[in-house]
Amino acid sequence: MDSELSAVVFAERPDLHEASRSVLHQVWPEFIFHDAASERYVPLVERYFPEFDLLLVEGEAEGGGAGQGVGAGSDGGNVRVVAGGWGVPVRWDGSYEDLPAGYDGALERSVAQYGSGVAPDTLVVMAAAVDPALRARGLAGALLTALREKAIAAGLSRVVVPVRPTLKARYPLTSMAEFARWTRDDGLHLDPWVRTHQRLGASVLGVAEDSMIIGGTVAEWEKWTGMALPGSGSYVVPGALDVLRVDREADRAVYREANLWMRHV
Repeated sequence: MDSELSAVVFAERPDLHEASRSVLHQVWPEFIFHDAASERYVPLVERYFPEFDLLLVEGEAEGGGAGQGVGAGSDGGNVRVVAGGWGVPVRWDGSYEDLPAGYDGALERSVAQYGSGVAPDTLVVMAAAVDPALRARGLAGALLTALREKAIAAGLSRVVVPVRPTLKARYPLTSMAEFARWTRDDGLHLDPWVRTHQRLGASVLGVAEDSMIIGGTVAEWEKWTGMALPGSGSYVVPGALDVLRVDREADRAVYREANLWMRHV
């Protein structure tokens, strides 16, 4: 990790919470924050697995105290949040068939297994985000490495990720299975986020179908997307990897997103 960077546990740094949320909300479309599984399980995940919720900061040694100036996406304070990511521990037998059903499934499995006393052996990295103003500095790799090191230190032997490819939003009518086959002449994937994982040694396991399912009223989806949705049917909306399906008569819109399972260790 860059000598100027420190990995800190989110729960231990309440002074950084506002700055970290500002960074994360720049990276994903608004509708991502309205996933019912997240609303149900994330409060429990934060309570059960705080050690796997990390921030990368620069400008201080690890363990700095609260009350310092914080600049999120600026140099306005003593410490700057440059990236953040988190994961959940699960039990997994190593096969594609036994993987959780993507993002939502990993949340549900982690909480259910924790409540049942099942010992985990795998970290599922659920999210990793870098301040958009600081891209091309290798921060994503540093963050993923910090999460992998946390997993290994906790005795977890595997690390997997339901990757959300950044370029897929340009091809929402293409299936994830087809998109997964798109590579460059050097053999690496066309998608830069997938390539980041590959350069850290990760390999593709397969598609995580229905990784995230987000439902809402038509009015809610119009607010989240900034689009009019005047009739029933399928819509391409900004930031979505797949199409949004709208049923005006039922006043319901549902988005089903596929991700790409990748394994680090």
